[in-house]
Amino acid sequence: MSFIWQSVILILAGILVLRIAGRKSIAQMTLAQTTVMISIGTIIVQPIAGESVIKAIVSAAIFVISVVILEAIQLRSNSFEKLITGKSKIVIRDGVLDVASLKKLRLTVDQLEMRLRNHGISRIEDVKTATIEPNGQLGFELKEDAKPLTVGEFKKLMSNYFSEIPQKANFTSNIFEEIDIPKQSPKDLQ
Repeated sequence: MSFIWQSVILILAGILVLRIAGRKSIAQMTLAQTTVMISIGTIIVQPIAGESVIKAIVSAAIFVISVVILEAIQLRSNSFEKLITGKSKIVIRDGVLDVASLKKLRLTVDQLEMRLRNHGISRIEDVKTATIEPNGQLGFELKEDAKPLTVGEFKKLMSNYFSEIPQKANFTSNIFEEIDIPKQSPKDLQ
């Protein structure tokens, strides 16, 4: 029965250690950080798994059940979610870096710029808000003038433009066919 309590204590210790380790996902970790994380997992499981296969299986089941229970509690409690998972941290506000947040996250400006470039953003000034999410990913919202044109906005623009063309024009739905616009000689050029 004591191995059940050992499992629970090791789960809580593992969460605490991993929260202290930071927000980077495996894909964003350096080789040294990945090695440390794997070592932590091995160290946590070793005291339980060392004695018997049944204890190892039961302990693994306890770990999985604990993760499911923790996720269920996080869905019901914002404060518990903040304690276990954390919240997103703002790193750019209105095109200006929040250096204090970057330091807390142990993230360099170069690393942040690399993440921005991976999303096609070449200028920090174009970003309205950028966050580092609890899973280590970058979330962002571009400023109004830096946002790409959407299909809906393009359709609205085109409908406004084509409403100015004389109604006698014969438009087809096939954009690869020629548009038949009646020829009119401009009166002000005569």
